[in-house]
Amino acid sequence: MKLCIAEKPSVAKDIAKVLGATMPKQGYMEGNGYCVTWTFGHLCTLKEPHDYGPQYKSWNLFLLPIIPNNFGIKLISNKGVENQFKVIEKLVAECDEVINCGDAGQEGELIQRWVLQKSKCNKPIKRLWISSLTEEAIKEGFASLKPAEDYKNLYLAGNARAIGDWLLGINATRLFTKKFGGNKAVLSIGRVQTPTLAMLVQRQKEIDAFTTEEYWELKTKYREVIFNAAIDRLKNLDRAEKGLEYLKQNSFEIVSFEIKEGKEKNPRLFDLTGLQVEANKKYGYSAENTLNYIQSLYEKKHVTYPRVDTTYLSESLYPKIEGILRNMKFYQELIAPLLQAPIPKSKAVFDNTKVTDHHAIIPTEIPPSQNLSREEKLIYDLIAKRFISVFYPECKISNTLVEAKVGTIPFKTSGKQILEPGWRAVYAKEPKEETSEKDKEEEQTIPEFVAGETGPHDPIIHQGKTSPPKPYTEATLLRAMETAGKQVDDEELREMMKNNGIGRPSTRANIIETLFKRKYIEKKRKNLIATPTGIQLIDTIEDELLKSPELTGEWELKLRKIEKGEYEANQFKDELIQMVTELTKKVVDGKGKVITLEEEKTEPKEKKKREPAVKKEQQSWEETLCPKCQNHHLMKGKTAVGCSDFKNCGFKISFEIFGKKLSEKQLMDLVIKGKTSKLKGFTAHPENLTEGVIALSPEFITTLS
Repeated sequence: MKLCIAEKPSVAKDIAKVLGATMPKQGYMEGNGYCVTWTFGHLCTLKEPHDYGPQYKSWNLFLLPIIPNNFGIKLISNKGVENQFKVIEKLVAECDEVINCGDAGQEGELIQRWVLQKSKCNKPIKRLWISSLTEEAIKEGFASLKPAEDYKNLYLAGNARAIGDWLLGINATRLFTKKFGGNKAVLSIGRVQTPTLAMLVQRQKEIDAFTTEEYWELKTKYREVIFNAAIDRLKNLDRAEKGLEYLKQNSFEIVSFEIKEGKEKNPRLFDLTGLQVEANKKYGYSAENTLNYIQSLYEKKHVTYPRVDTTYLSESLYPKIEGILRNMKFYQELIAPLLQAPIPKSKAVFDNTKVTDHHAIIPTEIPPSQNLSREEKLIYDLIAKRFISVFYPECKISNTLVEAKVGTIPFKTSGKQILEPGWRAVYAKEPKEETSEKDKEEEQTIPEFVAGETGPHDPIIHQGKTSPPKPYTEATLLRAMETAGKQVDDEELREMMKNNGIGRPSTRANIIETLFKRKYIEKKRKNLIATPTGIQLIDTIEDELLKSPELTGEWELKLRKIEKGEYEANQFKDELIQMVTELTKKVVDGKGKVITLEEEKTEPKEKKKREPAVKKEQQSWEETLCPKCQNHHLMKGKTAVGCSDFKNCGFKISFEIFGKKLSEKQLMDLVIKGKTSKLKGFTAHPENLTEGVIALSPEFITTLS
């Protein structure tokens, strides 16, 4: 008998169906010579400090650092986990061969290896490695199973990452909590969490320290085109007014006129970070929610494996592209032009040297049905349009640069026109993003000028103010994590820097959520703001290793090298042990102070202004758990709010109840608190009640009393 172990029940069900293991048993499926069972994600975890000795149960500064001789694993303390592990353990003992069908990534490999290690597996092990959950992909995967040995380095890297996070997280958190926490609360320190917070704090300090300055610029209009003086900004109004007088006394002359034709490259396919960035910018979705939506689309077989950090496809995928495009029925208007000629095989899309475990996120040949949530549809649309756009021609543009002068003062202007939209045609019907004044000037239509021509003009003074650095949003923070804090706009350069980014695409969302939970950061509209506690924590950490994105990026590079077999996992562990030991000594011997964990009070006026934005963020439907199933989030439709898994759960509340339309807040109260405040204006109650409190019954039916 061959035993297949998947990472979750839904994936096990898909695999069992393909293999013909259709007989349900307690905790597994059986048939056709196979047993297919599953984990629930992590069944095992690294042992906790007290598992190595009872003295570590209490947090004692002088027992630090805690460094076990050998790191052990244990089952997570949960009845369901323990029962499922017994099933796996029994099947491992009875089988002839194990097929590891875990999630095809570092974390998935670690989850499965720990379970097999805990169940004392000594049977031959093979690895299923697939990039989508379609029937075709599963069949192809089983036809080319790999030896488990091929993925040993992937496991070593995952194990080293877990041990590294344990060593630093456990020791540094206890160290800083006991030294600076004042016995009030835990001060959480993490290998990726702390440098991420440090970036936010640094930006916050730059914003707080910024002093706005006024400046004046000279501009003039000639033949309906705005020209800007090519001189430094003027710091006082007197100089600007003198300049204006000078401009009025002199005529305008064109010095040079140049048109250059150029191309705008197609956008790249999405990796996970790119998708999270786009979803945050376009729809305001958090990184964690985007990951949940794309994971759901993957499990429904509509997209390929999402936890990826490459924007390229394998060359072997090329023959399948036309079939995928033909199946994307909803987008046939955009796809039809592509199918009139062979699909281009560009190196910007297909490059084996840029693909590691998986390729970029693309649609599968299975188009989505109508039962997707609104959020899932929007995420699928982002992926589908990006996939289509990479096969379109480049966008052809013309850049116009005009230089002029008024007396001795030089002026210039520029404009950009789209000659052939190319890939931009895919996005032609989408609403345009708000453009800045600078962008508007760049987009102005410029007539043909001739060098030497002169004429009257209308000079003006433009007054402006210097702007502070922009706060991070989730989109810009994800990009900063990807490049270890460096500002990188060029996509090719960013691709090269990914090895030194902090965190992994699959963990960055969780890091940001952890900072929210710890109250080190908060959200104001889309902006991420470091709280006073977060700022104090970073100010207290003197060790640059703990809070430097660049140095954390170097650790990340070493973990990737372990994955490739270019670096020893034990060496990585020894380096972290040395760092933790030195850090402990420095902090224990240093001066103590207590971090204030309460939020600083702001002036009432300011608080009133800011409160609604925060409140609105906390009350979005997509972040509210369904009160009935407690597993899925809610979604808002045209006439009701309901569970995103409505088909199975069935929870729904209409906007209009007993003839009264409820406000967003009243609906939210009903969902979260189980009842509203007292309301009036009901017109369609069977007992003719016109006022009262709406409540949810234990069966989740609305009542009025």
